[in-house]
Amino acid sequence: MEHITLLLGIVIVTALVFDFTNGFHDTANAMATTISTGAMKPRTAVAMSAVLNLVGAFLSVEVARTISGGLINENGIRTEVIFAALVGAILWNLLTWLLGLPSSSSHALFGGLIGATLMSVGTSGVNGGVVVTKVLIPALAAPVVAGLAALLATRLTYRIGRRTDDRATAKGYRAGQIASAGLVSLAHGTNDAQKTMGVITLALVTGGVLAPGSNPPLWVIVSAGTAIALGTYLGGWRIIRTMGTGLTDLRPQQGFAAQTSAATVILASSHLGFSLSTTQSCSGAVMGAGLGRRGGTVRWSTAGRMFAAWGLTLPAAGLVAAGAEFLTGQGSWGVSVVAASLVVLSGAIWLAARRRPVDHTNVNETAAGEPGVMTAPAVTSPAVAGDLSTTIPAPPGSTGEPARTARV
Repeated sequence: MEHITLLLGIVIVTALVFDFTNGFHDTANAMATTISTGAMKPRTAVAMSAVLNLVGAFLSVEVARTISGGLINENGIRTEVIFAALVGAILWNLLTWLLGLPSSSSHALFGGLIGATLMSVGTSGVNGGVVVTKVLIPALAAPVVAGLAALLATRLTYRIGRRTDDRATAKGYRAGQIASAGLVSLAHGTNDAQKTMGVITLALVTGGVLAPGSNPPLWVIVSAGTAIALGTYLGGWRIIRTMGTGLTDLRPQQGFAAQTSAATVILASSHLGFSLSTTQSCSGAVMGAGLGRRGGTVRWSTAGRMFAAWGLTLPAAGLVAAGAEFLTGQGSWGVSVVAASLVVLSGAIWLAARRRPVDHTNVNETAAGEPGVMTAPAVTSPAVAGDLSTTIPAPPGSTGEPARTARV
């Protein structure tokens, strides 16, 4: 590390900041259903997720290699390009967190890298084949595969438990939810922490510290795993609320099916080196589980906003990164302007979030005025009295029907 310059040090710190935002942005992937059904207390859930994210970071480096030596060409890429890419990814992560939208941190990073590289060296700097086969195709396939798997798994769990006591069944699946949530957390660390490892490794290659094609050094693995674990422990409560109650009403059986299906898809992709979005996989699984229960529904207005965010992530992060790269290409003053803009805009988003805070104390409540589409807590019907899902008593005079989805 003795050859690391000031600029390279700034890039490494910025990469770890992105990793931190990735952690709290994607906590919902593992823990939203577990928290919404009451299987675990919110703080306990995010603490467990943080530890397993850290463990998962040490299990593989295949995804890191895809990013550091596959997505863009290492030759001719300046360190400033990576800095600009990270700026685009961080700002998109923070904006979608403010809006409570479960967008893809992975695609924000990919979009940033592609946009900054195109601005710097043109199309020759981007490996189009890798983008298609290891980014775009998995982006389309992962939520569909996870959704179908969760739908079938949900129907199977209800068929298996149709003659058992509802309360005992729900209690058993709550234990399964905790185990499957841990598996998703492990998978998230295996997949997403590696993306930051790949970016830091790429920066070290462009800075002449490592040879092209090198694996991430141990200190890179440790720092990336620690950053994503700390972010996970902070908890992205706004996105947890959307994933847990905004898309559909989940019972323990559905939560177990969704988490197990998503974890299977994520771990399989990590083994193959596909940098898919854990957010899209988990969101697809939640929707599949919602449709898998008889009478279950998906709130398509919320899903539509989420799909729009998915479609915008790559180009939006790419445009911001391209603009940042244009400025960094002007010299030291441009780098300073980009760094200052990142700090100011990040602070403004954080202050906006503090106006209507969401944390572990109100994550399962309706919050009037929150961005996006929220749902009021459902009232437990006598027909499902055996279900142990966490509910909040309805106001006096309620008919007992599930609350309507409200646009706020």
